[in-house]
Parts: sequence; structure tokens; C-alpha cells
Amino acid sequence: MGRIKTTFIKRKTKELNKVHGDHFTTDFEQNKKLTDQYVKVPSKKLRNIIAGYMTRLRRKEQ
Repeated sequence: MGRIKTTFIKRKTKELNKVHGDHFTTDFEQNKKLTDQYVKVPSKKLRNIIAGYMTRLRRKEQ
């Protein structure tokens, strides 16, 4: 079983997906850079969690 994502992570990821969804891919490294560009998060850990969740959602869509 995986880790549970908080409401903050899910909300930010869904907002990003709605506004900039066509820019994100299934590549985690690229999603990290894009997340850093589009969202101001206080730490690298949160940025990586958001990017990872976005990657997971993109892979699930395909």
C-alpha cells in the first residue's frame, strides 16, 4: 500500500491539471520542473509530492 495524499496535495494537483494539464507528462523529472514553475510551494518535498501525484494521474489516464 502507498502513502495517503493530503487534501492540499490533491487540490493543488487538480488545479494544476485544470489550468496547465496539457504541459504535464508521465515523466517525473519534467513534472518537477513544471510544478516548480507554476506553483509556489514552501519546500522541495511538497513540490516532489505534487509532481509525483501528477505523474501518477497522467499514467492512469493513458
